[in-house]
Amino acid sequence: MDGMTAESRSGHAGIFYDGSSNRKRRVQLRVSERLDIVEDGTVIASWPYETMRRADGHTGLRLRNEQAPPLARLEVEDAAAAQAIRARCTALDLAERRQTGRIVGWSLAAACSIVLMALYGIPYAADRLAPLVPFSVEARLGDAVDGQIRFLLADEACEALAGQAALDKMTAALAAAGGAPDVVHADVLASEMPNALALPGGQIYLFSGLLARAESPDEIAGVLAHEIGHAQHRDALRRLMQTGGTSFLFGLLFGDVTGSGAVILAARSLLDASYSRETERAADEYAVAAMSALGRSPVAMGELLVRITGDERQGTILDSHPVSAERLDRMKTASRPVTGPPILTDGEWQALKTICGAPPA
Repeated sequence: MDGMTAESRSGHAGIFYDGSSNRKRRVQLRVSERLDIVEDGTVIASWPYETMRRADGHTGLRLRNEQAPPLARLEVEDAAAAQAIRARCTALDLAERRQTGRIVGWSLAAACSIVLMALYGIPYAADRLAPLVPFSVEARLGDAVDGQIRFLLADEACEALAGQAALDKMTAALAAAGGAPDVVHADVLASEMPNALALPGGQIYLFSGLLARAESPDEIAGVLAHEIGHAQHRDALRRLMQTGGTSFLFGLLFGDVTGSGAVILAARSLLDASYSRETERAADEYAVAAMSALGRSPVAMGELLVRITGDERQGTILDSHPVSAERLDRMKTASRPVTGPPILTDGEWQALKTICGAPPA
């Protein structure tokens, strides 16, 4: 078709919009060194092939020109003309490829941002915001999570009066020795898992499976002190803010921290027992300080946990952070001769051990 218009084959080859008006112009096309757009025998536009790009919004070949007015468009209706133009326009889809590249680039950037926010941004924000959350808000969240944890575990709190009195005595002594607020409260859940956890707001649960494996009050006291340390450092709140991410942060801002979705996420994240090693170390340090202040040895806690974990790695308070030789050595290094009286009497210890009822014979 070089040197000829497409008119000789199709009557007209396309429709042209000059970009200055909305006039629809029936034109012929002359495919030569440039694409000449001809109307009534007059060349009304001449487009270089290297500046032509495919335009959206047309089932056939619809073109625009980067040197023409932005709204200028050429719709090529003649098949032979369209084929000739495609053969000469080496950059016809350059804009589309650039757009695809930009979309891919922005998608990768967004994915990286999400990953970086999850790894660094949210933990950083949680560390800074947790100390600023009013205790009343934390307590509301703790109450909501408490109910969900009870539902997930299908376990009831053990309420034998003598056993609860012994536990209250131990909790008060450890909280006072470690300087924790007096809002800390502990209960025993009837669960075979050898576990313990601290909820936002100061509620602590020991599981009866842990009591069953303990051989002395100091073993339970050390674990309880460890959980009081988590409560004092607001680790449960910080963890919920980290695992809940931006939705939980917005909940704090707008006062909705007890919605069902957030509560389920919160309860499951606490049951995962996956605090960082730094957080566990700080809770250990609290336990060591509290036990030492009472004149008791913190080593008992380490020995209990080593005895529990053994080959059983599910359902313990150290699932994600097992008791290492280094961790137990720190307790032994910090240990001093026992100088204080027992935290519980023999009778109180037996009452605590049987708080959920006497074990089957």
